[in-house]
Amino acid sequence: MRVHLNLATKRLETHRRFLAVSGIAALVAGLLFVVLGNHFYSARKMDAELRARTEEIRSKLAKLDDQRAELDNYFTHKDVADLRDRAAFLNSIIDARSFDWTRMFMDLEHILPAGVRVISIEPKQEKGRIQVKLRIGASNYDAKLKFQQGLEGSRVFSEVRELSEAQPGLSGNVGSDPLVVELTAVYTSI
Repeated sequence: MRVHLNLATKRLETHRRFLAVSGIAALVAGLLFVVLGNHFYSARKMDAELRARTEEIRSKLAKLDDQRAELDNYFTHKDVADLRDRAAFLNSIIDARSFDWTRMFMDLEHILPAGVRVISIEPKQEKGRIQVKLRIGASNYDAKLKFQQGLEGSRVFSEVRELSEAQPGLSGNVGSDPLVVELTAVYTSI
């Protein structure tokens, strides 16, 4: 027969709870290490891809800058510059001849009120738009205002600005309009 005697002065303590908690903590730390390691690896891989794409774009940009410098050098030669100036001159002549005067007069006819006459029209092509300078004679202020309101309400005229207004009839000129107005507008034929 066996008898179990405990001759120790202190009671036997079990470390089971500590071992279980530390095991769980080690397991959580291991899982966290794996997750963070995976995240670090994928971020590093994406960073390497981004650096490779950035380098590729930089090399393409450098090639394009070189091509642009070559083209700038080419276009600064006297022969090419003269040719470019001549082409610009010819294009301006073509643009001036392609201006549809008939269409503009038809559009003005719908806007022009009684008591207003057109004295001069100067179209000018600027940045792909037709800037029209109009000089009109009006019999009174009401006729002038109706004409301006007609221009502003029109689909084909925009950005209407009054440049000057004069009353040449007061200077003694017989047969002149009592009111002469200069306007600018952008004309867009539809």
